[in-house]
Amino acid sequence: LRSFLFEPFKIPSGSMIPTLLVGDLILVNKYHYGLRLPVSNTKLTEGHAVQRGDVVVFHYPPNPNLDYIKRVVGVPGDEVAYLNKQLTINGEPVSKTNWPEFFDQDNMRYIPQFEEKLPVGSSATQNQGVLRTHRILNEKDRPAFIPGASDFAFKDNCRYTIEGVTCKVPEGHYFMMGDNRDNSLDSRYWGFVPDQNIVGRAFFVWMNFGSLKRIGPFE
Repeated sequence: LRSFLFEPFKIPSGSMIPTLLVGDLILVNKYHYGLRLPVSNTKLTEGHAVQRGDVVVFHYPPNPNLDYIKRVVGVPGDEVAYLNKQLTINGEPVSKTNWPEFFDQDNMRYIPQFEEKLPVGSSATQNQGVLRTHRILNEKDRPAFIPGASDFAFKDNCRYTIEGVTCKVPEGHYFMMGDNRDNSLDSRYWGFVPDQNIVGRAFFVWMNFGSLKRIGPFE
């Protein structure tokens, strides 16, 4: 079951708040993007294409022994820009509307929260009008500048400025970001995720011992 169908993971950090909280125990669908052999990672079936808006678990490119979870914001061929706190896909700003503030219980403070609508798609062709809605956190007083970006494959595809970063996603790779935009170590810092690093699609919180209300599906 763990090798081919579903694998449980525990959320260790706050990079995906408010979608996923620290301590959430989640299930990851490992066959959604196609079955892979456990050791060789050879793909047996094609499955579904990775789409913008999917929440995925993947092997962290700088250290594949670690598993990370983020949201896909860019697919092969996309130009992804995150400038002055505004996400843009292929020149089109992603819709971002105000939402009631999120209360961070760990730090006892309120954080600005927004509803974002990502264009769904599995290629750089525009999304046929289909949008996927989720919430993000964005703090006004945190700079959009990306400090300390490491060297990574295809870094020449990215342009870093004081306003943020713009990247062209190479073939066979994806651009990932956390929903907690100012507290997420993601593709802005360490680059693109190769297709072979994808573990599966996260879709269900099956337990949180601190809050049983967390149990259920998520987008």
